[in-house]
Amino acid sequence: MSTPFDHLPAVPALNLTSTDVEDGGEFATAQYSAMFGVPGGEDRSPQLSWSGVPEGTKSFVVSVYDPEAPTPSGFWHWMVVDIPADVTELASGVTDLPGAAWTVKNDARAAQFIGSAPPAGATDHYAISVQALDIASITELGLDTEATPAFVSFNILSHVIGRGVITVIGRR
Repeated sequence: MSTPFDHLPAVPALNLTSTDVEDGGEFATAQYSAMFGVPGGEDRSPQLSWSGVPEGTKSFVVSVYDPEAPTPSGFWHWMVVDIPADVTELASGVTDLPGAAWTVKNDARAAQFIGSAPPAGATDHYAISVQALDIASITELGLDTEATPAFVSFNILSHVIGRGVITVIGRR
């Protein structure tokens, strides 16, 4: 299956896994969106672990993106930046982020994980990614809390030195 990262420059692969979701599998009820009115949804971020970190990694960016959302630009559900290089896991439902890590406002302009909420009858494929960067903080690029996930992604592109992606299905 293709990912939204396939057209970007190739970088070494990270191994990305989760105890909550699996590549090609479906989100659990907790990963659906209460904010968007999905019954049983909790807007709970999935647990994520990664390995195979390339030498020179100074930080990580984790994101969840739905390229199939009913908009011309998809929908960014979550982005955490400035994750320290010695961190290789985020717990399920994480709110206390490690080190100087922080959550970029998603496309709903909320600094939190928003779960899956495809339209009724739809099946969307969500790209969950971790990217290793050769910079310690996106502030080195002049970015701050007003940056959008798309703008962060654009600006970090030349600093990505590794990437792991799993694709998870959301359906209603």
